Amino acid sequence: MDGIKAALVLFVVALLQLSVLTEYRPFRTASIVVVALLSVSLLRGSVFGAVAGFMTGLLLDTATLGTLGITSLLLTVGGFWIGRYGETTARDRFHAPYLSVAVVTVLYAFGQVGLQFVLGEPAPAGLVAQGVPLALLVNLLLTLPVYTLIRRLFPPLELGDRVREVRLLG
Repeated sequence: MDGIKAALVLFVVALLQLSVLTEYRPFRTASIVVVALLSVSLLRGSVFGAVAGFMTGLLLDTATLGTLGITSLLLTVGGFWIGRYGETTARDRFHAPYLSVAVVTVLYAFGQVGLQFVLGEPAPAGLVAQGVPLALLVNLLLTLPVYTLIRRLFPPLELGDRVREVRLLG
């Protein structure tokens, strides 16, 4: 049931991002899709986050007619890393969604430029470097309402259904 809910939420968020929010300048670099994906990944784990990231990235790549696979790869890696971060250390910490969004926003922007460069496409690194602070600010402002909504839709799992957390040794 979580998979269907996540697919529906991420589909609606992607539609909102592509149809409405891209008309406003701050949302051309910021992404509510990234914030929603990271919120789901933080609450449900690495494998769930990787699959949700791949599907959401594929949806965005096909909807924008961009190079197929760039967004999918970046969102898959971001969903996996943040899901793993949630499994190992920080699922119930207050700063976890903010730290997750901040790190992935910066890495996503520079990863996109790097992949475009490797593929031989135009990669305006100067524009990305100028857009990262605004994207970071907008994504961090979106984190509280989006994470709160996602947490209501995906409440913490029961002990029997709980994602196995890693116990660190040492």
